[in-house]
Amino acid sequence: MINTVIFDFDYTLGDSTNGIILSANYALEQLGYPPGSAGAIRKTIGLSLEETCYALTNRNCRAEAERFAELFKEKADEVMVAHTTLYDGVKALLERLKEDGFRTGIVTTKFHYRIVQILRQFAAEELIDVIAGAEDVKAVKPDPAGLLLAVERLSAAKEEVLYVGDSYVDAATAERAGVRFAGVLTGTTAREVFEQYPCVFIGETILEVSRFLGELKEGLATSG
Repeated sequence: MINTVIFDFDYTLGDSTNGIILSANYALEQLGYPPGSAGAIRKTIGLSLEETCYALTNRNCRAEAERFAELFKEKADEVMVAHTTLYDGVKALLERLKEDGFRTGIVTTKFHYRIVQILRQFAAEELIDVIAGAEDVKAVKPDPAGLLLAVERLSAAKEEVLYVGDSYVDAATAERAGVRFAGVLTGTTAREVFEQYPCVFIGETILEVSRFLGELKEGLATSG
């Protein structure tokens, strides 16, 4: 029985693309690099900031990546919240999960405080029980530390948990954590890639996952 739903954020619950592009290109510019294309930066969403730097510069310099992360955060503190939107129906989905007694969480490579700011902007902060962000763990996804931390803080058993994400990184995280996974196709990961992982469901949008959870609930009620 699934009674706990944990979400990735970017391209799962919302879209921060414009803020990420502004922040990444600010960091690149300060480091002396030309700006990255929107497409190239979009492909890095969900990676750690250090991995984003490696991908955009084609250089594997740790000191430079750490500076990139500092510069990215500096700009993101100015622009990220204002340039983030929730997908249509997300707030209603979270409200419905609460009404139905589900425990909810977010596990993301975004900073914990940033997710709080974003949720507060949409009056949705009270709809999420637990957040595990980049500063809450020593290793980010696909390391399962953040997801396992959220599961622990929600006092959930792994078999009760569904993790929902848009990326193969999310799928790998769920697999390593030993929890069920549902993929959404609103990011850059194709259905064929998700099918290489043990997904219980793959939907075009988060609203299809909502319907999937509703069907599960109805099935349990019928069998009970």
